[in-house]
Amino acid sequence: MYPFTPGSYAPANGWYVAAFCNEIGEELLSRWILNQPVVLYRKGDGTAVAVEGRCPHRHYPLGASKRVGDAIQCGYHGITFDAGGKCTFVPSQQTVPGVYGIRAYPLVERGLWAWIWPGDPDKADESLIPDMTEIGYDLPGYYARPFYYHHVEGRYQLLNDNLLDLTHLGYLHASSIGTPDDAATPEEREVTDRYIRSRRYMRNTPPPPVMQERGWVEGPIDRISGMDFHFPGFHAGIGDVRVAEGQPRAGALLRSSRVWHAVTPATKTTTNYFFGMASPDRDSVDDAVEYLKPVLAEDIFATVEIEKIITTLDELPSELMLKSDGTAVLGRRALQRMMDAERAEREAAQ
Repeated sequence: MYPFTPGSYAPANGWYVAAFCNEIGEELLSRWILNQPVVLYRKGDGTAVAVEGRCPHRHYPLGASKRVGDAIQCGYHGITFDAGGKCTFVPSQQTVPGVYGIRAYPLVERGLWAWIWPGDPDKADESLIPDMTEIGYDLPGYYARPFYYHHVEGRYQLLNDNLLDLTHLGYLHASSIGTPDDAATPEEREVTDRYIRSRRYMRNTPPPPVMQERGWVEGPIDRISGMDFHFPGFHAGIGDVRVAEGQPRAGALLRSSRVWHAVTPATKTTTNYFFGMASPDRDSVDDAVEYLKPVLAEDIFATVEIEKIITTLDELPSELMLKSDGTAVLGRRALQRMMDAERAEREAAQ
């Protein structure tokens, strides 16, 4: 399945963002994750849980059902499941069949996010969650907040590709956050078994349109732009702006931000997309909620339109790759290795 081998679309053994922590409350929250319905809610003691969102009786959506204490009672026939997935009540009979139960998923709240492990629960190692210091979440003095959740009608790898190739900033986002230097500046990479790091150091460059329009800077700037892809679906970005060398106050920090894009497969061709941001300037973060809306809309538009093409063509031609695709290719290969390893384990167990 484009751009992976047939049958592959996303790794299962990995931590994905299921929701922002502030989305989860007493009410049942329905979300599809890796082609499975999931329900998230908080128990009476405040603990967030994630369970399968399908009643095993007639496949009725449990997200459309109701809470009974810390349990979920199916709205179709009243079959009830506790927060651990165990069936505790069947109204039509006195005994509960041993096969009755729903899956409970490992769920960990860290930072702004609730992280879910959709794969083998025995492999759910919390140390594999992106480190909050590495992603810039707990920088001293920085104010972080969740911005938006979007359900995107496009497969998750299209958004990964988008975030792994920031040369698009100067063109797709030419009216807001990008300049041609986002593509023209050489890229520096660091690759580990956990993440791919990309940086561009733009020197003496014109500021992006949004900075000029809002009067944030005057004259040329030095800018750092980059993204770290933490497998299998979390991107942590950096954007620091300083006064350019040769200008009064050269080197002074003008703007600093950290952005986070979490892309979680919903179905094979749709995605849960979460965006958040942090900055030492609280007002700039609150202001960004509005001016970044059209920027995210442009990325979503590109994703949706590409999805329409690749799902409609009878035969998808091969991509004509460019030098700037190097980071995205590394990301695809890393995810394919994860999926190949999972497939090998399944075949060995048969």
